[in-house]
Amino acid sequence: MNAQQHHVVIVGAGFGGMEAVAGLRNSGARITLIDQRNHHLFQPLLYQVATTSLATSEIAWPIRHLLKRRKDVTTLLAEVVGVDTAGKRVLLDDGSSVSYDTLVLATGARHAYFGHDEWEPFAPGLKTIEDATTIRRHILAAFEKAEREPDPQARAALLTFVIIGGGPTGVELAGTIAELAHDTLRGEFRNIDTREARVVLVEAGERVLAGFKPELSAYAKTALERLGVTIKFGRPVTDCSAEGVTFDGRLLPAKTIIWAAGVAASPAARWLGAESDRAGRTLVEEDLSVPGHPDIFVVGDAAHVAWKDGKLVPGVAPAAKQQGRHVAATVRTRLSGDAAPRPFRYDHSGDLATIGKRAAAIDFGWFRMTGWPAWWLWGIAHIYYLIGFRYRLAVSLNWLWIYMTGQRSARLITQGSRRQAAP
Repeated sequence: MNAQQHHVVIVGAGFGGMEAVAGLRNSGARITLIDQRNHHLFQPLLYQVATTSLATSEIAWPIRHLLKRRKDVTTLLAEVVGVDTAGKRVLLDDGSSVSYDTLVLATGARHAYFGHDEWEPFAPGLKTIEDATTIRRHILAAFEKAEREPDPQARAALLTFVIIGGGPTGVELAGTIAELAHDTLRGEFRNIDTREARVVLVEAGERVLAGFKPELSAYAKTALERLGVTIKFGRPVTDCSAEGVTFDGRLLPAKTIIWAAGVAASPAARWLGAESDRAGRTLVEEDLSVPGHPDIFVVGDAAHVAWKDGKLVPGVAPAAKQQGRHVAATVRTRLSGDAAPRPFRYDHSGDLATIGKRAAAIDFGWFRMTGWPAWWLWGIAHIYYLIGFRYRLAVSLNWLWIYMTGQRSARLITQGSRRQAAP
């Protein structure tokens, strides 16, 4: 390969895509990064925007600012709608296209409603900044409308918050909403007692944090219940509507429902005409290339990557970063004339989940921890991955303030009129 002429197109500026860009620094290749948003998002802390702990600007950064010193990188704000593998072109939503020599698809995942997409308007998921601000607006507006609601049953529905799915996102959302209602907002209303708010976590399985060790799942359950969260196990949801959530044959009236139960991969496999699994993830070779297309790689949530004991590489930020780094290294070796495939090996860095502001569960395999020491370690780990000293300092100070006072400062109802914000 001639590095000076080689054009690498990377679709998606998430963890995998940005790590691939970083790994190709000084490679001699020309790089084009395409994303439908102009910011890189630190998705693990997105729930903290939804629950008023952090502002959007503290977990998202303009892509152009991050790459302004990379003269080898061109950034395009565009939506990809397909890939012409024969012509080696990426197709954009405005009818134009971008040619490539190597293509990296790091397009992430979206919400999966298990065949019930009609539930989405009533039970939004949490994948983007727009999702987070919508959920935040809905949560805060529920309290505001409850303040003016004279009917006890209608008020109870407004003060009922249901989270569907007991994975890390569901657990983190449930714990923080409970603290918001029972601690942060206490005493701020005159006609309602926010401590009467009900937070319900519905999990179809038999335990929360099913990917963690059973003892850590048990700890998380106890910690959630200590915060006042009601947990319903073994209760698959059968309907979501404007009236509430139906499970176990009964309707639970609720005006705020949040979906944290499943994801589906982006349409990358469909663009390529490649084989995919049930969740839409592209089945890739050991080096993360697409079968029959050694010049195309898929990384992150969009890729089906085998790990061990029949498990897949989890859809977490460290995995996406490792995959992006691996693809960049593969491209560099190819540019140097070595085309031998190198299998990707995932190094699992551990499982982490926080439950409110004073509890967390951490499993590094060789080391496990719970309680407030785990919460501090969880915080340090996340701050480490934030970009730039300013953002690390801002988030650290916010968390310290919340830890000490219980107050969350990002409680603004924005983006939409008051009437639109109300549930």
